[in-house]
Amino acid sequence: MPPHRTPARGRRARRTALGALSLAAVCSLLITPATAAPTRPGSGPGAPDAHCAGRARLHVPGAAHQQTACLAELTTAGTVASGHTDPADYAGLTPKDLPTPTGVPGIQIDGYFPDTSATNTNHGWHHDAQFVIRLPDHWNGGLVVAGTPGNREQYANDRAIADWVLARGYAYAATDKGNTGTAFHRDGRRPGDALAEWNARLTQLTRAAHTVVTQRYHRPPARTLATGLSNGGYLVRWQLENHPELYDGGVDWEGTLWRADGPNPLTSLPAALRHYPAYAAGGPAATEAGTPYCASGTPGCDADYDYAARPAAVHRAVGRIALTGRIGKPLITLQGTLDVLLPISEDSDVYHRMVHEAGRGSLLRYYRIEDGTHTDALADAFPDRLRPMVPCHRSAFAALERWLAGNGVPPADQTVPRPSGAAPATVLTSCPLS
Repeated sequence: MPPHRTPARGRRARRTALGALSLAAVCSLLITPATAAPTRPGSGPGAPDAHCAGRARLHVPGAAHQQTACLAELTTAGTVASGHTDPADYAGLTPKDLPTPTGVPGIQIDGYFPDTSATNTNHGWHHDAQFVIRLPDHWNGGLVVAGTPGNREQYANDRAIADWVLARGYAYAATDKGNTGTAFHRDGRRPGDALAEWNARLTQLTRAAHTVVTQRYHRPPARTLATGLSNGGYLVRWQLENHPELYDGGVDWEGTLWRADGPNPLTSLPAALRHYPAYAAGGPAATEAGTPYCASGTPGCDADYDYAARPAAVHRAVGRIALTGRIGKPLITLQGTLDVLLPISEDSDVYHRMVHEAGRGSLLRYYRIEDGTHTDALADAFPDRLRPMVPCHRSAFAALERWLAGNGVPPADQTVPRPSGAAPATVLTSCPLS
């Protein structure tokens, strides 16, 4: 895709049709080098000839920069110490006692695609469109690709998703979506460009990762799956609607719903923000894109945003990145009934109806997770009220695997009850879907 340019702030302030609501405020709430010595040779049907063999010939198509490392451990059990992840990027997304798998040696490639925005400072690069690709020695033939929640960077899924799928033998790739941080909405020339880039960057990475996997293992992936949570879940939906040829299926974990006429975060969040404790005591009479974290009545306050009253240009901007429900590959969607950021009745319940109205209901399974919320760290704070969503995502992922392999259709759409009287260790590791 062509590079995204960042015009002067004054011109952007005039042109940003999403106007009086700071998308930074919305999407920041939607969840804010060393190398190891080589280890033993790989073995088994999915392993290359030796640990990290051929890493010098791996090339990420279209990348402006890449660096390759041979690691004894690709999960966070090793990458935290080796500097190949960023714990701040996934802070708050998973339960504190979530076990970390170990025993996944392989190759990690970090890099970035051409881009002109510079909100991502990982590795000191000050360059957006960063990605990470991980290639385990013991490969199961599959590839998992993911975009990140909120406005986080490429390591945001490392504990929630990457550790687990790597331990199952998948190659894994993730993107920062092309812009990060609370000012991400300034990226691009036209209204909606910043979010449109998210979709393009995941498509770009999927194609590139497919090539790299083929370089590494001398055959293409037999299965490519998309997954992600919150804004990352939105990306799964969009990819299966617009590029089903690239994927075999996906798991959408509480994906954000964007529709030109609503519901979308611009219709549901202002009311919630209206009651958010004020972080500032006011602001100038006119603000660039709305004042976040303010009390109702503050000039330009996000809490007073009225999407329905905005000009048609605003709705057209959202329409550029809107969902249709016309998925082209199997999708499993799950969302917690106590999601306090994306109300389930305004999000996945609606998307479920959209898919069926589009005539694609046979490709969807939808599970409402009783007492699940948006970020699993809240389950640590309120264990008597909430349950973690991570084990439910893993159950859904395994169900998708069986579905695609022809080993059984997943259970019918349903609300998955919280086990009565279950111990914390049980709800941390178990979430049967039937």
